[in-house]
Amino acid sequence: MSGAGSPDITVDGTGLEVVIIAGRWHDVITDGLIAGATRVLEASGATFSLVRVPGSFELPVASKVALDSGADAVVALGVIIRGGTPHFEYVSAAATDGLTRVALDTGKPVGFGVLTLDDEQQGLDRAGLSGSKEDKGEEAATAALSTALVLKALRDR
Repeated sequence: MSGAGSPDITVDGTGLEVVIIAGRWHDVITDGLIAGATRVLEASGATFSLVRVPGSFELPVASKVALDSGADAVVALGVIIRGGTPHFEYVSAAATDGLTRVALDTGKPVGFGVLTLDDEQQGLDRAGLSGSKEDKGEEAATAALSTALVLKALRDR
């Protein structure tokens, strides 16, 4: 698993407004990701809301609007499972490139919790569910909060 060596980060998110934006595909995995992100945001003291979009392809545009509307950070959560056509590559690239562009264009963090998987079991292993090896929703929320605080400190210098 890729989680080996991950940092132990605790963040005080008091005063931060965060939007979790999650796709609707593969609901068991996605719901696990949302639960992990929610736990982190609640524990941090950040104010947050949840917005659902049809799928991972729609994450960038919804993230851009949330950040342009005043959110300090976004946690983008989605699940893309490889199939027998090139669709996987197109959607994965569009979501990744789009979310990167949103972060750079807005100057605000996007916690990246989009799982690109070969099969459903890989998602179950990463969704923070009972028996999961990793919690990518938790990791994405922690990254978004931590980066929001770093950016604030850099701007306040």
